[in-house]
Amino acid sequence: MKILHTSDLHIGKKLMGRERYKEYRAVLSEICRICKWESVELVLIAGDIYDNYLPSAEAEEIFYSGIKQISQVCAVLIIAGNHDDYLRLSAAASFAEDANVYIVGNGLTPINCAKRGGTYPVSSGCGWVIFQNSNGEKVYINTLPYPNEARFKEGKSEESFEEKMHRWINLGEAGKEHLKIPSVFLAHIFVAGGTVTESEREIDLGGTRLVAKNLLPDCNYCALGHLHKRQHLGNNIYYSGSPMQFSFDESNLEKSVNVFDLTERGVENLKKVNIESAVKLVRLQANGVEGGLNLLSEYKGYYVELTLNLTEPMTPTEIAALHSYENLISLKAEIKNLGKSIGVTSNKGKTSSQLFSDYYKSRYGAEVSKQLLALFLSLTEEE
Repeated sequence: MKILHTSDLHIGKKLMGRERYKEYRAVLSEICRICKWESVELVLIAGDIYDNYLPSAEAEEIFYSGIKQISQVCAVLIIAGNHDDYLRLSAAASFAEDANVYIVGNGLTPINCAKRGGTYPVSSGCGWVIFQNSNGEKVYINTLPYPNEARFKEGKSEESFEEKMHRWINLGEAGKEHLKIPSVFLAHIFVAGGTVTESEREIDLGGTRLVAKNLLPDCNYCALGHLHKRQHLGNNIYYSGSPMQFSFDESNLEKSVNVFDLTERGVENLKKVNIESAVKLVRLQANGVEGGLNLLSEYKGYYVELTLNLTEPMTPTEIAALHSYENLISLKAEIKNLGKSIGVTSNKGKTSSQLFSDYYKSRYGAEVSKQLLALFLSLTEEE
């Protein structure tokens, strides 16, 4: 079976206040074209469809119209991420199934199985589903949406997160017993050893929600979402990464989807297919305003974070000239004065932990402890 793995669409996410709806629409259309070119039979989307619990009407329209396009080519299986309201996302599940699109909000309800296309679900239980293609080839998929107690209708207990993860993962393995078919683990989790970028909320910094590799199930391919950087954590563990650059520290990262064949022999012909339709981000540096203006003109097709090295403050006319370029997203200045370098920046774009750490240091004159920072970040976790 030919499978495409992607995740973390974050439809509606802004770039320092800049709307990117046109790009989200273009990215979904490009994924649809890839499905056609590669003869994909099943698309796996590993969570974070939207950027927040209450997406705009335009964000929802982009998602539904884009997924409808893709579903006319192949089957689509979606799980909820931590940014998704799983109830809202799965509210349309019964309608989506008619289009051969399957949405797993919290893994507690089996998928409604029926033949709706060349590839379709033939069996399902709590946390798992089996898809079959037109050649009769089957794939077992353990589905684990972003896991926490509230989403799984569980109260607080003495059970550790590791013990809960072991139980939740095993629940999705229950339908695999005695089956000899290739399998996938589709999950929205933070696996230990993964690398984060500035565009991710740092809810897992304290380590309490990290998932050890040895907890992952025995399968042919782990299709993960949650981290925006494409990465391979060894063996069969893959983050496809987000299909768009969301922060300027991602400006040197290629964005792509994973495409592979899953056969009785395992994963074959695995390759990344780059996504090119979104506007690229770039970090630039120039000496003086004139140099900055030249760079903004040269990189008109990019979103730009520009740092200027200056010997004196900019005039209002110079600032206006720089901001006349629509591609300028972030402007920073380093002013050298009397042998000292004075940095001029803003708090825009800083992560929650950076803002909290800066505030704590200014208030108490000391670095915040790891324990206190982890406690603060835990309060920002999406429930």
